[in-house]
Amino acid sequence: MTEEELYKELGVLTRNKERWKENIPSVAALLEHNTIKIKAKALWLLGEMGLAFPETIGGSVATVASFIGSPEPLLRERAANALGRIGRGRFRYVEPYWESLFRLAGDMEASVRLAFIWASENIATNTPDPYHDRLPFFAKLLNDSDDRVRMEAPEIFRVLGKRRPEFVKPYVEKLRILSETDPNRVVRIHCQGAIKATTN
Repeated sequence: MTEEELYKELGVLTRNKERWKENIPSVAALLEHNTIKIKAKALWLLGEMGLAFPETIGGSVATVASFIGSPEPLLRERAANALGRIGRGRFRYVEPYWESLFRLAGDMEASVRLAFIWASENIATNTPDPYHDRLPFFAKLLNDSDDRVRMEAPEIFRVLGKRRPEFVKPYVEKLRILSETDPNRVVRIHCQGAIKATTN
């Protein structure tokens, strides 16, 4: 099977959720494939499978997490995405690798930093407590050089503000300043949303 045929087959599987549970091992095996494109697609799909069927993904999580250290930015990005989705379903499966995710907060690639925030939002949705002393990482990303990262960074404060407002309250003033002064309209709106979630 060619790379394109295999990619197309994975696309079909993505749309057929009733086949996910039985296909987790075969998708996980594709993490050994020799192309970045197939590995990236497999990582993304494993994340979605792990959220839908967390009880069956445990055996694949270590391999997924190994891509946090990949030299390929796309694979680091997709590993973060996958761990976020799996961690939203079962935090205990990603807990051994959770500390490693924070390496990505300072990644040279903006897409990887963005994926780190997105993964953290997913995990914090159901497991907010580990983030109690980690908000300085996200506060720094509020001033990131990349607009996409700055637009997403307030969202982790919104997620945590709904669940653990006491975690976010020390950052409300910073969020307020950004909500009034950031040149990006979406950043301003997202900062306002984080303040509202925290103070309501």
